[in-house]
Amino acid sequence: MVLAIINGFIISIILETIILARQIDIRTAFRTTISMSLMSILSKEIPMNLVDIWLTGGAKLIPWVIPVMLIAGFITPLPYNYWRLKKWGLDCCG
Repeated sequence: MVLAIINGFIISIILETIILARQIDIRTAFRTTISMSLMSILSKEIPMNLVDIWLTGGAKLIPWVIPVMLIAGFITPLPYNYWRLKKWGLDCCG
C-alpha cells in the first residue's frame, strides 16, 4: 500500500507539472503540483482505505468494493484542488 501511494504521488507530480507548466512558469507549476498532490494523495487514500475497511471488515481488496473506493477517493480532494486551481485562474484542461 505504501509503494502504491509513493508511485501515485510521483506520477501525479510529473503529470500535473507538465499540464500546469503550459500555463504558468515551471517553478510555480512544480510548487503548486507538490501541494496539490500531497493533499490529494492524503485526502483520497484515507477515505479509500476507510471505505475498504468499512465494507470488507479489513484491508481486503474485493472487486465489488473497488468502484466504491474509487468514487470516495475521487470526490474527497475535489474541493481543495478546485480552490488551488481557481487561485491561479487555471483549469486542468486549458
